[in-house]
Amino acid sequence: MDTGILILRLLVGLLIAGHGVQKISGHLGGKGLDGGADEFRADGFRGGTLTALAAGGGQIGSGLLLAVGFLTPLAATGAIGVMTVALTVKWHNGLWVQNDGYEYPLVLIVAATALAATGPGAWSLDAVLGLWPSPLWWTALVLAAGVGSGLVTRLVLHRPSSNLDAPEQP
Repeated sequence: MDTGILILRLLVGLLIAGHGVQKISGHLGGKGLDGGADEFRADGFRGGTLTALAAGGGQIGSGLLLAVGFLTPLAATGAIGVMTVALTVKWHNGLWVQNDGYEYPLVLIVAATALAATGPGAWSLDAVLGLWPSPLWWTALVLAAGVGSGLVTRLVLHRPSSNLDAPEQP
């Protein structure tokens, strides 16, 4: 079981971190910070550069923490939060990724939730340091905090459709 959890942690964590790298740099096929800011503006978000930095930093941080299995509940909460925002952006396209749907963010949300439920496994920094909390109720807390933070972020930073062409206020 620990091998499976390690594989899941590495894949999910490194994909989320890589997605964050793309948001803020030209690495891994990214368009740099300006491209990340343009992407958020095109999706109707305020803050352009700051929003791209926050999202990219959140993805890099939570992804790397998941990959190494350190502070797993916090890492899962962060991953769920940023992927919830992505899900809300793609929601209107339906489920399937071939239609630019929310399938991929949903898979990452569920995988991060599963890691919160199982714990990071024996081959993790949490296990070495004895940091993983054992109660299963942590999973509900992690999921609620992650989804809640993503929805609050969307509510606070997303401009209503009617204001998309209006100049951004400082």
